[in-house]
Amino acid sequence: MSFLPVDAQITFLPAADLHRSAAFYEGALGLPLVVDQGTCRIYRVAATAYLGICERSGAAPAAGVIVTLVSRAVDAWHRRLVAAGMEVVEAPSRSERYRIHHAFYRDPDGHLVEIQEFADPHWAGSAT
Repeated sequence: MSFLPVDAQITFLPAADLHRSAAFYEGALGLPLVVDQGTCRIYRVAATAYLGICERSGAAPAAGVIVTLVSRAVDAWHRRLVAAGMEVVEAPSRSERYRIHHAFYRDPDGHLVEIQEFADPHWAGSAT
């Protein structure tokens, strides 16, 4: 089967309180807002990767879903998020099994957010 082009990627998360979640994604994470649709906001994560948050009553995190931001600055992210008062689920650590350095946090709606660096030079997204 041939590959069809994908121009961008957006992951949407439900938010019980859009303003509280916006403070996390815009403030603590510093993601640039690219579209404000009133009850939904879309943030740029990378060149063509986006994260959207949409206000929904009764919003709850989906079991097993992790929003992972890949960065070589895991420890710097940790300092920034701790200073912003974010809930730390797991402080930075190394996983030899997956060959990563990572940490986990919770956004205001309980969604799990991971900051991760790949230590595997064979990972397709790694810089050469």
